[in-house]
Amino acid sequence: MTSAEPTPAKAKTKPPTPRERARMQTIADITRLGREHLALHGAAALSLRAVARDLGVVSSAVYRYVQNRDELLTLLLIDGYNELGDEVGAAVDAMPEDDFAGQFIALAKAVRSWAIREPASYSLLFGSPVPGYQAPGERTTVPGTRVIVRLVGIFDAAYRAGALNAEVLPAVVIPEKLAADLAAIRAELNLAAPDTSLTRGVLVWTSVFGAVSFEVFGQYGPDTFTARDELFEHQLRVLQGVVGLQG
Repeated sequence: MTSAEPTPAKAKTKPPTPRERARMQTIADITRLGREHLALHGAAALSLRAVARDLGVVSSAVYRYVQNRDELLTLLLIDGYNELGDEVGAAVDAMPEDDFAGQFIALAKAVRSWAIREPASYSLLFGSPVPGYQAPGERTTVPGTRVIVRLVGIFDAAYRAGALNAEVLPAVVIPEKLAADLAAIRAELNLAAPDTSLTRGVLVWTSVFGAVSFEVFGQYGPDTFTARDELFEHQLRVLQGVVGLQG
């Protein structure tokens, strides 16, 4: 009898050096102050000099960590996307694996809660573009698509489990050019849901964020709807029916 071969030890992650920890903390402080300035002054008025002043250092010291205003905006985008993604993920993970309707409702409510609590960050992520700024896709695409990827995952898992009842919905012809886009999306995300379900999923996605944006940006007006929670809940139930999500 031969003895079992020893299991190779897992490589340990090298802890950051004191210098690296100090750098990470400084960048975190700059990001925190940048969010405060974003809330007070808006994205177009962000100033690294003002952030440096609040940090208690000269502006040249901040430039060693963040080169310019655009870099600060990128940090704020990534920070906002990841905070929203984390809250959405936690809300969805708290639901049972087979409760797809509950997961959808939890996701949408988490988006709304975060947006209402962080309107300045929500505006940076989903509002009007900042003049003169172009987000670097290689850094912002992955965090920026966390919520939609999770939403698509819920709908696709429901379809695979037979819980997406698209048969009760009217048939809609998918134009050829749109079908090509959907095929590319399906291949990229490894989805099983058919075109009709995907297009309804897109409608649900844009409708959720549209409803949240109307509320955050004050588009309803101050007195039109006083029962905002109930309105959003009703909207989600309607959208649940649009995509054919049972439950």
